[in-house]
Amino acid sequence: MSTLQHYLVLAGLIVGTIGLVVTLLLLARAVGQTRAEAGKDVPFAGGTLAPKPVWVRYHVRYYGVALLFLAFDMEMAFMYPWAVVYRELGLPALLDMGVFLSVLFLGILYGWSEGALRRQ
Repeated sequence: MSTLQHYLVLAGLIVGTIGLVVTLLLLARAVGQTRAEAGKDVPFAGGTLAPKPVWVRYHVRYYGVALLFLAFDMEMAFMYPWAVVYRELGLPALLDMGVFLSVLFLGILYGWSEGALRRQ
């Protein structure tokens, strides 16, 4: 297949997907009925109304914990594919992962120095 044929196949798939989505939306609108109910717009938890307002402010100290969580999460997201290809790449892969982990470790040290790991 030539490059043009690849692009035509891709364009056909995109047009077909958009057509399917539009068809399903129109079918759902034609068959389904919507009714306005007062309880549909009220947030609830566990079948009961929420006792507090839904939009509450969180203390700024939780953002440091969230950033540390993201650092650990990204570490695991990159460690698995690295572990899969480590045997093929060898020492350069080990050095690259060492640099990556040292940058994450610096972020953890910074969070520690700012008190993000202190129990509140």
